[in-house]
Amino acid sequence: MSSHREAPEISKDPVADNTDVYAFVSPDRPDTVTLIANFIPLQKPDGGPNFYEFGDDVLYQIHVSNSGDGQADISYQFRFRTVVRNDDTFLYNVGPIASIDDPNWNRPQFYSVRRVERGGGSQTLGENLPVPPVNIGPRSTPNYAKLAGQAVQRIGRRHRVFAGQRAEGFFVDLGSIFDLGTLRPFQNLHLIPSAAAVGVNGTQGLNVHSIALQVPIRQLTRDGRVPDDVLDPASVIGVWATASRRRARIVDDAGGLQEYGPFRQVSRLGNPLFNEVLVPMVRKDEWNSLPPSEDKRFASYVRRPELGTLLPVLYPGVFPNLAGYKKPRADLAAILLTGIPDGVVPGFQNYTGPVLSDMLRLNLAVPPSSDPNPLGLVAGDPAGFPNGRRVSDNVVTVELRAVAGSTIPLVDPSYTPDSAASAIEDGTSNTNAWYFDDFPYLGTPAGGYQTTPGQPAA
Repeated sequence: MSSHREAPEISKDPVADNTDVYAFVSPDRPDTVTLIANFIPLQKPDGGPNFYEFGDDVLYQIHVSNSGDGQADISYQFRFRTVVRNDDTFLYNVGPIASIDDPNWNRPQFYSVRRVERGGGSQTLGENLPVPPVNIGPRSTPNYAKLAGQAVQRIGRRHRVFAGQRAEGFFVDLGSIFDLGTLRPFQNLHLIPSAAAVGVNGTQGLNVHSIALQVPIRQLTRDGRVPDDVLDPASVIGVWATASRRRARIVDDAGGLQEYGPFRQVSRLGNPLFNEVLVPMVRKDEWNSLPPSEDKRFASYVRRPELGTLLPVLYPGVFPNLAGYKKPRADLAAILLTGIPDGVVPGFQNYTGPVLSDMLRLNLAVPPSSDPNPLGLVAGDPAGFPNGRRVSDNVVTVELRAVAGSTIPLVDPSYTPDSAASAIEDGTSNTNAWYFDDFPYLGTPAGGYQTTPGQPAA
């Protein structure tokens, strides 16, 4: 969660596991869009001597659809290359790493960025771009913020890019929600009741690896304009990220892995929690292998979500209206599969057309909020989820409330949500390094030395 270890096969391949995707109009550069894709979930900061890193054998991509058909019109491709400077040491670094090109760092990574357009056009935007080391501790990485800052690069036509370790910005009470759907503030009303307790952030002190890209808006729209009319269909783009591996993997005589053949997608993510919560276990890996344009195969799980039928059972008497609602969930289909049409939320839309496809839909004509609400659109802040997704948006609470019926009146005014639907909360907040006000927005990762066994450092 949001998409950490969400499918049986990808849980065995964390380097290719896409955990979160963000897309928002940049608050510090509002003529640009920031796209972020996170990989390698639940990183314990002191996990050395072989610390976490991007896979040289993985093709990482961030995709943008601006034509309404759930297919990529623009893709940004990222390929990584690892260098070992000293073959005679087991150490990640042989002294303090004072700069991003410090020779004391024994295992640096570099990457390239390529923009590929539908129809065949492509352009290499950057090559041999540096990845910062992971945050090892005060002796090895004494000024980590400086190292990370050196990894923010300007490429192409006014693009900015960063790839490296970041503090996990997604927060959720993993232990609670997966313990038979324990929800606050009425866990005492569960079939197996428990006493009231404060939410525990399951990603406390953990890190991820982020690919962050800032792109001028006009380079993502179908007509090359910066839209200013929220109701203009051309103002909306869809965003998702993927990881792909080559079809064949062979273990060589030295114990290493060699990969051959064309790339095949093994991980995908658009909206948070889609594969995690809606798709049945036996189809999760299938979902990961497909493009959004094929999501009509999974529409039935959105229109009749399993969790929506479980809530009235797990909490007897708490969700009577939800228990009696037998219509397909057109509200969830709109939010997750088509975008919200004009006329549903006054003055807003992020509709991409009738093709059912799981993408983050971002209306580029909606300016950044001067006072962001973590509950986003449902709390009256149209710059937040499900209009794209900002790093601070509380997507777990928003989606749990939606599944519980709070958004049904958007498409069915005859329905009255249960009072409990608007009271559901995850019970947590971000307990890791706070978000930055500017690019790349996700905070400084927790350090290995600073981590106490059993309690990762914030």
